[in-house]
Amino acid sequence: MVNTQIFQTLRGMLLPAANARNEEGAPAYALDERHQLAQLAATGCLSATFYAQAETQLDEVLALAQKVDATFIAKTAIYARQAGYMKDMPALLAAVLAVRDVTLCAQVFGRVIDNGKMLRNFVQIVRSGAVGRKSLGSRPKKLVQQWLLSANEKQLLNAAVGNTPSLADVVKMVHPKPSQAWRAAWFAWLIGKPFDAAALPPVTQAFERFKQALAEGAQGDALALPDVPFQMLTALDLNTAQWAQIARTGSWQMLRQNLNTFARHGVFEVEGMAEHIAGKLRDPQAIAKARVLPYQLLMAFKASDDAVPPAVREALQDAMEAALANVPEFAGRVVVCPDVSGSMSSPVTGRRGSATTRVRCIDVAALVTAAVLRKNPQARVLPFEQQVVNTLRLNPRDCVMTNAQALASIGGGGTNCSAPLALLNKERAEADLVILVSDNESWVDATRRGATQTLREWGALKQRNPRARLVCIDIQPYTTTQAAERQDIMNVGGFSDAVFTMIAAFAQGKTRAQHWVEEIEQIPLIVQ
Repeated sequence: MVNTQIFQTLRGMLLPAANARNEEGAPAYALDERHQLAQLAATGCLSATFYAQAETQLDEVLALAQKVDATFIAKTAIYARQAGYMKDMPALLAAVLAVRDVTLCAQVFGRVIDNGKMLRNFVQIVRSGAVGRKSLGSRPKKLVQQWLLSANEKQLLNAAVGNTPSLADVVKMVHPKPSQAWRAAWFAWLIGKPFDAAALPPVTQAFERFKQALAEGAQGDALALPDVPFQMLTALDLNTAQWAQIARTGSWQMLRQNLNTFARHGVFEVEGMAEHIAGKLRDPQAIAKARVLPYQLLMAFKASDDAVPPAVREALQDAMEAALANVPEFAGRVVVCPDVSGSMSSPVTGRRGSATTRVRCIDVAALVTAAVLRKNPQARVLPFEQQVVNTLRLNPRDCVMTNAQALASIGGGGTNCSAPLALLNKERAEADLVILVSDNESWVDATRRGATQTLREWGALKQRNPRARLVCIDIQPYTTTQAAERQDIMNVGGFSDAVFTMIAAFAQGKTRAQHWVEEIEQIPLIVQ
């Protein structure tokens, strides 16, 4: 008689055997090459993560770029920049195109390299030799020149902040030939050559006058602060009133990023400034215009110290609610499963030395969970590590920030992605939509052969809930999953609010499992 423990009668859909190994060496499913590239582009920041070094990510992206067609690379670069708000990866993909298909590079350049920082990133990546060449080449050089010759004064000043390379390095490298007197004077001023001060554009002239007046001993209170990026002013001897003026005129993102700096310089002690900054931070229009990622608000909230007034910290919570206003309600019985295992304690954008974010993967998983719960108060939350953690009860009426912090405070231990599904099966619970938020590096439930345990548990759940759908959100740049793509399973990467829109469409049966890749493929290369 055969061993019935091995040769069990299969019920339901035939489960595919695992065909890859994850970073823990446990069985997993490899995503197809286009999906892998999209995953890396939407979540990778070319920094060391819990399992992989930055060089490993770079090698994976370059290898995949040789396997997929150039058109998909171009569209992925646009998606990663415009929908995912990424920086390093879109610049890298544009640099790959500069070598592989310069015509496509020219078509998408303006939509990917959309500010001075992205321009400097692009030049640095090409000049590093990582994509196979160390010179820009004639066509990419012209693209960089075109950006320099079409940018206005404000864009150029913003681009002049930062190094490696500096904008001065870029100008010396590509030798733009301006036809306008102000631009010629500005480039000469930037690179330290003699220039016609009278020909400088107005803001740069004001900056030069301001520096000269300070050097001559003029009182700061009597001087008009030039409208330049505040980083150009921080080395100067500014007083509290001038710092308050910087805060009053700064962009939304600049305010979010510099709350502790303003506190150190006494800005919040100036009458009305705490209220002004709080009002700007919670302004829905300003939030939308800033294209803020929800995790960036969480980062600002976690980073702000005790010197930041409570009103400003509360404004960050209001901003979070506004940033997640478009999170949809999902029909039916919803279960959200955030991974709270030990590997989720790593920084979400990787380790970047002194620039490493304080926001961890577990914070983002908790944030996604809290956002879903806010709009779907009947949703069930099943945090998991080696097993489901049942010690936490969340109040859907609490703000997203509060619930996210509560979720992020639990966990540790190994990763078992099948644990919440196993619990649902044990309870014979019903579910219409299950959302798994993880790095997908499951190993506690590793199987010796056949399908992963996650897919086996999902198959059992489907027996009771034939219309159920599973969404696996991957928030780290790895290229495997615990649940192979099929009609009722979607794998998606990233931590922007665009993910919620995809989940809603998938849950309603309006899209197929490959919807994420298909959405990228539908991006037009030429905008009419």
